[in-house]
Amino acid sequence: MFEGLFGRKEKDPAVAERIPPGQYRTQKFPVLHYGSVPRTALATWDFRVWGEVDSPFTLTWDQFKALPRKTVHTDIHCVTRWTKLDTDWEGVPIQEILGLAGVRPSARFAVSHAEQGYTANLPLEVLDDDDVLLADTFGGEPLELEHGWPLRLLVPKKYFWKSSKWVRGLEFLAQDRLGFWERYGYNNDADPWKEERFSEG
Repeated sequence: MFEGLFGRKEKDPAVAERIPPGQYRTQKFPVLHYGSVPRTALATWDFRVWGEVDSPFTLTWDQFKALPRKTVHTDIHCVTRWTKLDTDWEGVPIQEILGLAGVRPSARFAVSHAEQGYTANLPLEVLDDDDVLLADTFGGEPLELEHGWPLRLLVPKKYFWKSSKWVRGLEFLAQDRLGFWERYGYNNDADPWKEERFSEG
């Protein structure tokens, strides 16, 4: 029964070393979020970029889909202790968005804004990583509604609450601003390898 709930201990050392402390491996993709699942019409959907940028902009769905794309193969880790290995995502690399926006030198942080007022904050140096995507595809298929359709942020090196589902915009800031879960006591850095689950203050 314990193994069914929390996964079994990995016997393969090469696999075990990919699982952060306090995590267990799952084959499933658990569904976790705050609030209800939003239902969005693509005809009215948009994605906005603003703040400490030279060229703020808003994209329609068709404009977003026309941007250059890439795939990312990565492991993901949830603060609720599950880890899913070898996931495949496709979407727009964050560098495309940063380039279009002309992010100013004064910008040091970003806040992702999602449906229903959800936010998550990241240092710009974390956001601007090669494996960060605005992802619309998982495992070769469009995102399922419960996993963020039509678009979610993917930040694999952080606990997965930083990878906002149903994302609708990015705001760039000179100073940090805590996101939704960070205001409720989650750790601001969210490094799975350091078990940064909750803040100490």
